[in-house]
Amino acid sequence: MSRHYTQDHEWIEVAGDGATVGITAYAAGQLGDVVFVDVPDAGREVAKGDEAAVVESVKAASDVYAPVSGSITEGNAALADEPALVNSDPEGEGWFFKLRLTHPSELEGLMDKAAYKDFVATL
Repeated sequence: MSRHYTQDHEWIEVAGDGATVGITAYAAGQLGDVVFVDVPDAGREVAKGDEAAVVESVKAASDVYAPVSGSITEGNAALADEPALVNSDPEGEGWFFKLRLTHPSELEGLMDKAAYKDFVATL
């Protein structure tokens, strides 16, 4: 498995032609206490950069974008009952959706962990 990051603070962990997407710990920290998450339904097609999910916190509402193009295979239903998972485990159980990649070459434009850490340090 390989993990990549976007400048919009999403992470994507790829295994074969499938991937799991969420927001980074940095993004979760900036949002504050998450109170609602709207995840996409299975079967929805997304293009790289499309709005794929919405996360609302006590501070703000924010869109979660698709880091690559693909077909949604699952939304994290656990977030409906427990949106705070985004705060407690943003890069684990607080994932937003899974997808099947349609253009794996789009991963090439994303950052690895070291590059993302350097990017966040400039913010």
